[in-house]
Amino acid sequence: MTSTIPGFDLAAFPGQETVTMRYGDTDRQGHINNAVFVTLLEAGRVSLLYHEQDPLSPAGTQFVLANLNLDYLRELDWRSPVQVGTGVLKLGNSSVHFAQMLVQNGEVAARARTVTVLMDDNTRRSTPLPSASRTKLEALMLTV
Repeated sequence: MTSTIPGFDLAAFPGQETVTMRYGDTDRQGHINNAVFVTLLEAGRVSLLYHEQDPLSPAGTQFVLANLNLDYLRELDWRSPVQVGTGVLKLGNSSVHFAQMLVQNGEVAARARTVTVLMDDNTRRSTPLPSASRTKLEALMLTV
């Protein structure tokens, strides 16, 4: 199984991050704890939103998670790395809607839809996406 979101497989995602798992990420059943799935999704979003040479949030702002819908499809094992696919589905005035997936050993382990909002650090309220950020995010759009 390589498709998690209708019309998309891992190769379709512009953001690709490989994460090495740790034995300490396991739970008492011996598989990766369900909370770590959320951390893996975060790693995929952060690699796009806060790229070291080209961050998408202007000074005085930051992206915050506003919504997370996660479907667990199979277990993850600590002995193999996990690939995180991330792509933009939709842009709002201040929000970025992502589709994401987690893949291990060629098998889809999870799919998610997440929404982040650009927040002003001083007011702690949403703020519109600047045109430069919007342009960069449009380049990360998933196409059906």
